[in-house]
Amino acid sequence: MSSEEPTTTPKEETKPEADKAEEEESTAHFEPVVKLEEVETKSGEEEEDVLHSVRCKLFVFGETLLDKGTGKKSWKERGIGNCRILQHKEHQRIRVLMRQEKTMKVIANFALDPRITLEPNAGSDRSWVWSAYDFSQGELEETVFACRFSDSDVANTFKEKFLESQKAMEKVLAGEDSAEGAEAADEAAAALEGLKTEDKEEEAAKEE
Repeated sequence: MSSEEPTTTPKEETKPEADKAEEEESTAHFEPVVKLEEVETKSGEEEEDVLHSVRCKLFVFGETLLDKGTGKKSWKERGIGNCRILQHKEHQRIRVLMRQEKTMKVIANFALDPRITLEPNAGSDRSWVWSAYDFSQGELEETVFACRFSDSDVANTFKEKFLESQKAMEKVLAGEDSAEGAEAADEAAAALEGLKTEDKEEEAAKEE
Protein backbone atom coordinates (compact mmCIF):
# COMPACT_ATOMS: atom_id res chain seq x y z
CA MET A 1 0.00 0.00 0.00
CA SER A 2 1.16 3.50 -0.74
CA SER A 3 1.69 5.80 2.23
CA GLU A 4 1.23 8.91 0.14
CA GLU A 5 -1.68 11.17 1.07
CA PRO A 6 -4.35 11.98 -1.50
CA THR A 7 -3.44 14.93 -3.65
CA THR A 8 -7.04 15.86 -4.36
CA THR A 9 -9.71 17.14 -2.03
CA PRO A 10 -13.16 15.63 -1.82
CA LYS A 11 -15.64 17.20 -4.19
CA GLU A 12 -18.58 19.05 -2.71
CA GLU A 13 -21.78 17.09 -2.71
CA THR A 14 -24.06 18.33 -5.47
CA LYS A 15 -27.56 19.37 -4.47
CA PRO A 16 -30.68 18.78 -6.51
CA GLU A 17 -31.75 21.71 -8.70
CA ALA A 18 -35.04 22.03 -6.75
CA ASP A 19 -33.17 22.63 -3.47
CA LYS A 20 -31.01 25.28 -5.12
CA ALA A 21 -34.08 27.06 -6.43
CA GLU A 22 -35.67 27.13 -2.95
CA GLU A 23 -32.52 28.67 -1.42
CA GLU A 24 -32.33 31.36 -4.08
CA GLU A 25 -36.01 32.24 -3.80
CA SER A 26 -36.02 32.53 0.00
CA THR A 27 -37.01 36.07 0.99
CA ALA A 28 -37.62 35.54 4.70
CA HIS A 29 -37.62 38.73 6.79
CA PHE A 30 -37.35 38.76 10.57
CA GLU A 31 -38.39 41.73 12.69
CA PRO A 32 -36.19 42.43 15.73
CA VAL A 33 -37.76 41.46 19.05
CA VAL A 34 -36.70 44.74 20.67
CA LYS A 35 -36.54 48.01 18.77
CA LEU A 36 -33.97 50.52 20.05
CA GLU A 37 -34.77 54.16 19.57
CA GLU A 38 -32.03 56.57 18.63
CA VAL A 39 -31.10 58.65 21.66
CA GLU A 40 -29.36 61.99 21.35
CA THR A 41 -26.40 62.18 23.72
CA LYS A 42 -25.19 65.54 24.97
CA SER A 43 -21.68 66.25 26.17
CA GLY A 44 -22.56 69.47 27.97
CA GLU A 45 -20.40 71.43 25.53
CA GLU A 46 -23.13 72.29 23.01
CA GLU A 47 -23.71 75.70 24.59
CA GLU A 48 -20.02 76.65 24.64
CA ASP A 49 -17.61 78.28 22.18
CA VAL A 50 -14.04 76.98 21.82
CA LEU A 51 -11.58 79.81 22.53
CA HIS A 52 -8.51 77.62 22.13
CA SER A 53 -7.74 73.94 21.55
CA VAL A 54 -4.37 72.20 21.59
CA ARG A 55 -3.17 68.61 21.85
CA CYS A 56 -0.97 67.82 24.83
CA LYS A 57 -0.11 65.27 27.48
CA LEU A 58 -1.56 65.87 30.95
CA PHE A 59 0.04 64.93 34.26
CA VAL A 60 -1.16 65.26 37.86
CA PHE A 61 0.91 65.41 41.04
CA GLY A 62 -0.45 63.09 43.70
CA GLU A 63 -0.45 59.70 45.34
CA THR A 64 -0.51 56.54 43.24
CA LEU A 65 -2.77 53.62 44.16
CA LEU A 66 0.19 51.87 45.79
CA ASP A 67 1.09 54.98 47.80
CA LYS A 68 -2.49 55.79 48.84
CA GLY A 69 -2.56 57.16 52.37
CA THR A 70 1.24 57.36 52.72
CA GLY A 71 1.55 61.01 51.76
CA LYS A 72 4.10 60.11 49.13
CA LYS A 73 3.35 62.02 45.91
CA SER A 74 4.79 61.91 42.42
CA TRP A 75 3.93 62.91 38.85
CA LYS A 76 1.68 60.47 37.00
CA GLU A 77 0.28 60.66 33.50
CA ARG A 78 -3.48 61.19 33.29
CA GLY A 79 -3.87 61.11 29.52
CA ILE A 80 -3.37 62.60 26.07
CA GLY A 81 -5.95 64.70 24.24
CA ASN A 82 -7.07 68.18 23.27
CA CYS A 83 -6.95 70.72 26.07
CA ARG A 84 -9.72 73.20 25.30
CA ILE A 85 -10.66 76.58 26.73
CA LEU A 86 -14.46 76.93 26.51
CA GLN A 87 -16.75 79.91 27.06
CA HIS A 88 -20.47 79.53 27.72
CA LYS A 89 -22.64 81.37 25.19
CA GLU A 90 -25.16 82.57 27.77
CA HIS A 91 -23.46 83.40 31.08
CA GLN A 92 -19.99 83.82 29.47
CA ARG A 93 -18.14 81.87 32.14
CA ILE A 94 -14.94 80.14 30.99
CA ARG A 95 -13.58 76.72 31.87
CA VAL A 96 -10.79 74.36 30.79
CA LEU A 97 -11.87 70.90 29.63
CA MET A 98 -9.73 68.02 28.47
CA ARG A 99 -10.83 64.57 27.33
CA GLN A 100 -8.76 61.43 26.88
CA GLU A 101 -8.33 60.50 23.23
CA LYS A 102 -10.48 57.62 21.90
CA THR A 103 -12.29 56.97 25.20
CA MET A 104 -13.37 60.65 25.50
CA LYS A 105 -13.19 60.34 29.29
CA VAL A 106 -12.94 63.72 31.04
CA ILE A 107 -9.49 64.06 32.60
CA ALA A 108 -9.52 67.79 33.45
CA ASN A 109 -12.47 70.10 34.09
CA PHE A 110 -12.04 73.33 36.03
CA ALA A 111 -13.22 76.93 36.00
CA LEU A 112 -10.61 79.34 34.69
CA ASP A 113 -10.06 81.19 37.94
CA PRO A 114 -8.15 84.46 37.37
CA ARG A 115 -5.96 83.57 40.37
CA ILE A 116 -4.44 80.50 38.67
CA THR A 117 -0.76 81.01 37.84
CA LEU A 118 1.08 79.08 35.12
CA GLU A 119 4.60 78.21 36.23
CA PRO A 120 7.36 76.81 33.97
CA ASN A 121 8.17 73.18 34.59
CA ALA A 122 11.73 72.66 35.78
CA GLY A 123 14.05 71.71 32.95
CA SER A 124 11.46 72.10 30.17
CA ASP A 125 10.47 74.98 27.89
CA ARG A 126 7.39 73.19 26.54
CA SER A 127 5.35 72.50 29.65
CA TRP A 128 3.44 74.44 32.32
CA VAL A 129 2.47 73.63 35.90
CA TRP A 130 -0.52 75.06 37.80
CA SER A 131 -2.98 74.32 40.58
CA ALA A 132 -6.79 74.40 40.17
CA TYR A 133 -10.00 73.09 41.72
CA ASP A 134 -10.74 70.21 39.36
CA PHE A 135 -14.09 68.43 38.96
CA SER A 136 -13.12 65.72 36.44
CA GLN A 137 -13.29 62.92 39.03
CA GLY A 138 -16.82 63.74 40.15
CA GLU A 139 -16.00 65.94 43.12
CA LEU A 140 -14.23 69.25 43.57
CA GLU A 141 -10.59 68.64 44.43
CA GLU A 142 -7.53 70.87 44.44
CA THR A 143 -5.19 69.36 41.87
CA VAL A 144 -1.70 70.17 40.64
CA PHE A 145 -1.51 69.78 36.85
CA ALA A 146 1.29 69.77 34.32
CA CYS A 147 0.78 69.96 30.55
CA ARG A 148 3.49 69.00 28.07
CA PHE A 149 3.18 70.35 24.52
CA SER A 150 4.85 69.42 21.25
CA ASP A 151 7.28 72.39 21.35
CA SER A 152 7.94 75.69 23.12
CA ASP A 153 6.00 77.77 20.54
CA VAL A 154 2.84 75.74 21.12
CA ALA A 155 3.37 75.99 24.88
CA ASN A 156 3.77 79.78 24.72
CA THR A 157 0.66 80.17 22.56
CA PHE A 158 -1.31 78.16 25.11
CA LYS A 159 -0.11 80.46 27.87
CA GLU A 160 -1.13 83.56 25.90
CA LYS A 161 -4.65 82.20 25.32
CA PHE A 162 -4.85 81.07 28.94
CA LEU A 163 -3.99 84.55 30.24
CA GLU A 164 -6.35 86.26 27.77
CA SER A 165 -9.19 84.01 28.90
CA GLN A 166 -8.39 84.71 32.53
CA LYS A 167 -8.79 88.45 31.92
CA ALA A 168 -12.11 87.82 30.17
CA MET A 169 -13.24 85.63 33.07
CA GLU A 170 -12.26 88.35 35.54
CA LYS A 171 -14.53 90.84 33.72
CA VAL A 172 -17.39 88.32 33.72
CA LEU A 173 -17.08 87.76 37.46
CA ALA A 174 -16.80 91.50 38.11
CA GLY A 175 -19.96 92.05 36.06
CA GLU A 176 -21.82 89.37 38.00
CA ASP A 177 -20.77 90.93 41.30
CA SER A 178 -21.87 94.41 40.21
CA ALA A 179 -25.17 93.03 38.88
CA GLU A 180 -25.84 91.25 42.15
CA GLY A 181 -24.90 94.40 44.06
CA ALA A 182 -27.20 96.55 41.93
CA GLU A 183 -30.06 94.09 42.41
CA ALA A 184 -29.52 94.07 46.18
CA ALA A 185 -29.44 97.88 46.21
CA ASP A 186 -32.72 98.03 44.26
CA GLU A 187 -34.34 95.60 46.70
CA ALA A 188 -33.12 97.65 49.68
CA ALA A 189 -34.39 100.89 48.09
CA ALA A 190 -37.79 99.30 47.42
CA ALA A 191 -37.99 98.06 51.00
CA LEU A 192 -37.04 101.48 52.33
CA GLU A 193 -39.63 103.14 50.10
CA GLY A 194 -42.22 100.73 51.46
CA LEU A 195 -41.33 101.69 55.02
CA LYS A 196 -41.61 105.40 54.17
CA THR A 197 -45.06 104.85 52.61
CA GLU A 198 -46.25 102.97 55.68
CA ASP A 199 -44.96 105.74 57.97
CA LYS A 200 -46.83 108.40 55.95
CA GLU A 201 -50.07 106.40 56.12
CA GLU A 202 -49.72 106.03 59.90
CA GLU A 203 -49.13 109.79 60.32
CA ALA A 204 -52.18 110.59 58.16
CA ALA A 205 -54.32 108.24 60.22
CA LYS A 206 -53.20 109.92 63.44
CA GLU A 207 -54.03 113.40 62.09
CA GLU A 208 -57.55 112.24 61.17
